[in-house]
Amino acid sequence: MPALILRDIRHAMLAACIATSLSCAAMTPPPADAVADLAPTGRLRAVINLGNPILAHRDSAGQAAGVSVDLTNALARRLGVDVELLVVTSAGDAVDALASGRVDVGFFAIDPARAATTEYSAAYVQIEGAYLVRNESPLRSNDEVDRPGVRVAVGARSAYDLYLTRELRAASIARAPTSPAVVDFFVAEQLDVAAGVKQQLEADASRIPGLRLLPGRFMVIQQAMGMARGRPAGARFLAGFVEEAKASGLVAAALQKHRIGGATVAPAGPPP
Repeated sequence: MPALILRDIRHAMLAACIATSLSCAAMTPPPADAVADLAPTGRLRAVINLGNPILAHRDSAGQAAGVSVDLTNALARRLGVDVELLVVTSAGDAVDALASGRVDVGFFAIDPARAATTEYSAAYVQIEGAYLVRNESPLRSNDEVDRPGVRVAVGARSAYDLYLTRELRAASIARAPTSPAVVDFFVAEQLDVAAGVKQQLEADASRIPGLRLLPGRFMVIQQAMGMARGRPAGARFLAGFVEEAKASGLVAAALQKHRIGGATVAPAGPPP
């Protein structure tokens, strides 16, 4: 059987898995208070951040697609409501959308700086953060980055920005408008290091000659679903949904469907 046909069959099977993997759980009607917390307008309003290529992208028709979109659609089916997507290009915009009440749920890296306003589920995927430098850079390992005079480019208000702002003691941080713009900003400003999603940096290194990644990773991002605090029924339901999505294979199927490498399904979290 030709490889193209096999690929199409495989994708169709994955799509069916994503559509039905939570069907058993969906047989039990969701609690009314959870629906009210998660979809107060009668629709599930979710923010989708295109700034993280692991989670979302635009498909050939220009529509938002990816792991976060698949999870949003599955959650909406579980709640019995329609979906309304707000598409943004940066983590900061996603955080603002949730904080302002324009959306009900989003997809965020777990970070204590956001915990005051965001109720997180346990992580559903884990993503590696890496450093990129020029080929001629004297830096050879992640441990060498935090030195006086080293300037590190990050996406403003991204998980990398929050983490490195706390962790770097000697190096300085320069902030690009968004995470996808980090490497172009790094090149234009003649900075020393770019920090971001490993897969994004690998793609940029293949696009721009003379760049290399430092080996390994400097952090592991725990990517979770989140909602506004103060809605306990919704938070419990969302936490349970994420655990179901991991255990049922929904998250793994979505990663495979969208050909995402370098991200792994997070281990089971504590009981909701």
